[in-house]
Amino acid sequence: MNKKIIFTLAALGILAGIITAFVLGLEHKPQAPLFNPVSSPFPSAIYATGIIESEQGAGSNINIYPDVSGKITQILVTEGQNVTAGDTLFTIDDTVQRATVKQLQFQVLAAQATLAELKAQPRPEILNIAKAQVDLALATLQNTRNQYLKRQSAFDLNPKSISKDILDTARDAMKQAQSALDVARKQYELTLAGAWSYEIESQQRTSEALEQAYQASLALLEKYKILAQTDGVILAINASTGSYASPLGTYDTYSQASNPLVVMSTTQTEMAVRCYIDEILLSRLPATEHINAVMILRGGDQSKIALEFVRIQPYVSPKIELSNQRKERVDLRVLPVLFKFEVQNLKNVYPGQLVDVYIGSK
Repeated sequence: MNKKIIFTLAALGILAGIITAFVLGLEHKPQAPLFNPVSSPFPSAIYATGIIESEQGAGSNINIYPDVSGKITQILVTEGQNVTAGDTLFTIDDTVQRATVKQLQFQVLAAQATLAELKAQPRPEILNIAKAQVDLALATLQNTRNQYLKRQSAFDLNPKSISKDILDTARDAMKQAQSALDVARKQYELTLAGAWSYEIESQQRTSEALEQAYQASLALLEKYKILAQTDGVILAINASTGSYASPLGTYDTYSQASNPLVVMSTTQTEMAVRCYIDEILLSRLPATEHINAVMILRGGDQSKIALEFVRIQPYVSPKIELSNQRKERVDLRVLPVLFKFEVQNLKNVYPGQLVDVYIGSK
């Protein structure tokens, strides 16, 4: 009985091995590719990976950062919207700065009022008081002089009719009245002369300094309203109402990096393609007047789009990964070359898109 089981199991094992060998030996027809691989349109060409950007006279896309920090109160544009220079893109909470402007404005008004007061001196009412004090001092002098002269006459007629102390006291009172009159006259002249020129100049400088501080605070208040500096298209908005913005931009939770609040491009009648040529291939790069380039979009549509040469950035720099702008570990150095093309009648072409570029010679 045991031998029958062993022979049965052995036969089943042999049969399973034969079936497995037959199945593994079958040839499977390879699946057709989703799209044909990219091929060079030139007999001899340099291949480069490019990234589509908005066409700029210099630089790349317009990255907008605020000059001040604060909570975003309004976002007045949407992605893909066309804007013109001077349009408000978003606003930042300006409560504190607005109060500062108001405070400085009142300080300017107070300083200007003080300056006007100094220039308007002497005040008629104060001048009248000073004149009355001169008249009073003159009358007092006249009274004390009369009292002294009477006592002096009595003393001259009969020295025993009045004591020497009373005569001396009358003389001292007359001298004091004379001094009081001199002081009152000088005070009147000082009041009549008005404010000192140095006081007016000092207040003038103070008023001008406060005016400059007020104008600076007004200029800073305008920074809380972010405007478009040129006509263009909103490519990306990396913030939302209520989020915190700073001159470093906004914090992105996913990439854990700071991004610009808004990314803009110029009006997209044309777009640019930035290519990075490996330094090893620079010897094969044609002269600028003979450069001929073609861009091929990745994916099913492999139509070839002719590129117009714009310029070479004459600085070889470390290669970066275009997908996330991080530098690679290997020190490969590349030369940036820029082309442009018209976007008319082209569909599904966006800034930031990676493309294949072949650079040949005319």
